[in-house]
Amino acid sequence: MKTTQSTSATRRKFLGGAAVAGVATIAGPAVVKAQGPISMRFQSTWPSKDIFHEYAVDFGKKVNDMTGGDLKIEVLPAGAVVPAFGLLDAVSKGVLDGGHGVLVYHYGKNTALALWGSGPAYGMDANMLLAWHKYGGGKALLEKIFAQIGADVVSFPYAPLPTQPLGWFKKPMQTVDDFKGLKYRTVGISIDLFTAMGAAVNALPGGEIVAAMDRGLLDAAEFNNASSDRALGFADVSKICMLQSYHQNSEQLEISFNKTKLRGLPPKLQAIIEGAVEASSQDMQWKAIDRNSQDYITLQQQDKVRFFKTPDAILKKQLELYDEISKKYIGNNPLFKEIIESQLAFAKRAVRWENDYVVSRKMAFDHYFGPNGKLPI
Repeated sequence: MKTTQSTSATRRKFLGGAAVAGVATIAGPAVVKAQGPISMRFQSTWPSKDIFHEYAVDFGKKVNDMTGGDLKIEVLPAGAVVPAFGLLDAVSKGVLDGGHGVLVYHYGKNTALALWGSGPAYGMDANMLLAWHKYGGGKALLEKIFAQIGADVVSFPYAPLPTQPLGWFKKPMQTVDDFKGLKYRTVGISIDLFTAMGAAVNALPGGEIVAAMDRGLLDAAEFNNASSDRALGFADVSKICMLQSYHQNSEQLEISFNKTKLRGLPPKLQAIIEGAVEASSQDMQWKAIDRNSQDYITLQQQDKVRFFKTPDAILKKQLELYDEISKKYIGNNPLFKEIIESQLAFAKRAVRWENDYVVSRKMAFDHYFGPNGKLPI
């Protein structure tokens, strides 16, 4: 009898607990629904027609999908809220919740920010530079810069970009002297580099370059890749593009958040954002390979653009001048020196490893598609 009473009491306790749990289950979603999703407003640095803006939208969609709608990011094009080069201040002040651009554009805040893209990166490509950022100490150094300039921002460098062309010109560039007096567009430390080569440099946002070339305010300009360059209309104002350069051969894109707002999110959403950044980084590379290679062909066949390899003499001069420019900034910016030391240490082992391990793709390409290529089918 005692056992039966005990069993009944246990059963009542269990059913009572289940009833309470049932109420909680019903009430829980109602509370979440009442609060609604968290909304964030982003702006990119790019015109809506640029593939870079598409990458920004891709990131927003990934976050929206991965959070199941608990967090909704709206992505606006350049100029929707602030000018393209005003993005860092807008995000830091909370005018925008986040943004999509490149760290090099913040070069005016601290010259060391240009080291996430401008220059030869000591032989590293953009993917290696991202490896340095995540595992070689770059992340902590970037946080140190933001603390120094008082930026309430969390930055996620991502999306390694291919080597940028030397740019679009009226005629093929053959010697360093061809840059003397040339009205040329670039950004970051590349401003110092091409100024040292004799050019008169103007740092314009991407959406303003072609119009400036059309009006004669620029003689030449660089931007980034075949897809962006074609979408922005470079082929309408120039039919000569010089490929390969050290001025920005390791640049990547940047996703930034207002630090206070990001850290105020539930830990689960913060983790999803970080995962979405890395997923978007890989997806961007796949999309870039597909689209850039297609647009490279279209520029030649449909838009009648002629591509030339930048002469080695110009490339070598870029390396020499970059070293001289770096010494100047090392002397007046301790963080600049600290970042270069960190990059040099990482590049020495990483680039040597890649050079020793990775087989030549050119040999394989020539085997199949060269003048004497032999296809297996």
